[in-house]
Amino acid sequence: MRSRAVPTHPSAGDVTPAVLAIGRSDFPNVLIDTLRRQADVGHCMVFALSRAGAASCLLDAGNIPIGGDLGAAYAGQFHETDPNRDALFEGEGGAPIMLPHFAPRMYGARYRKIFFQDSGIVDKCATAVWTGNTCFYVNFYRIAAQGRFSAVQRRRLGAIAPAIAASVARHFQEKPTSDLATLFATRAPLYTLTPREQEVCRRILAGFSSEAISQGLGISLHSTLTYRKRAYERLGISSQGELFAIVLRLLTGSTN
Repeated sequence: MRSRAVPTHPSAGDVTPAVLAIGRSDFPNVLIDTLRRQADVGHCMVFALSRAGAASCLLDAGNIPIGGDLGAAYAGQFHETDPNRDALFEGEGGAPIMLPHFAPRMYGARYRKIFFQDSGIVDKCATAVWTGNTCFYVNFYRIAAQGRFSAVQRRRLGAIAPAIAASVARHFQEKPTSDLATLFATRAPLYTLTPREQEVCRRILAGFSSEAISQGLGISLHSTLTYRKRAYERLGISSQGELFAIVLRLLTGSTN
C-alpha cells in the first residue's frame, strides 16, 4: 500500500501552540490540546522507527487509559506486523507523508483485538516523517465514545499533518531551538528586526490581538500597527500567516 506525499504548507496559525512548544516539557499536552481543537483527536501516540528495525514509543497522550501498554506492545513487537510498515519505509527525504485510511481488515486478528477492541479505538489517521535514519510515526485516534473521524476532520488533519510531523520530529531531536526570544535574536531574517518589532511579532505569534499587544507593551494601538507594518516590510511578508511560516521553517529546520 503506497503512501502519498502531502503539502508542506498548512494553514498558518492552525498549530501555532504546538510549534511554539517544541523543546518544552509540556509539549505532549500542548500537542494533544491542539489536535483536539483542530480535529477532535482523542489520543495521539508517536513512535520512532529505525531502518535497522528498532522501535520506541516517544509520546502517549489523550483519552485511552491503556495507551502506555499499547505503546510498549507496539514498540516491543507489533511494529513488525503493522500494515502501514511498507508505506512508512517507502518514505524518503524530509517530506511528511499521510498514511492510507484506517480499515480494520488491514490488521491481523491479534493486532485488532489488542489495539482496537481492547482499547476502544474505532478510527485512526497517521502521518510520518523521516529525519536521517529515524522515522517519526505520528498516530491520531478516536475511541467509541467519539465515533469515527468525519470527512471534514480528516481533511483538517491532512492539512496540519506536515507541521505536526515536523514539530514532533524537531521536538524529539537533540537540543531544539524553541525559545522565541533566542530565535528572533539569532536567526535570519528575524534578527533584522528592531527590538520593539521583535516584541510585537512574538506577541502576534502567541495569539494576542493588536489591542492586547498595545496594552501589554504600554504603547498606543497606532504604534503597534506601525511596528507590525515595519516588521512585515523588513521580512518581505504581508500577513500573520507568512510570519508563522517563517518561524515554523526555522523551528523545524526546514529549508523549504
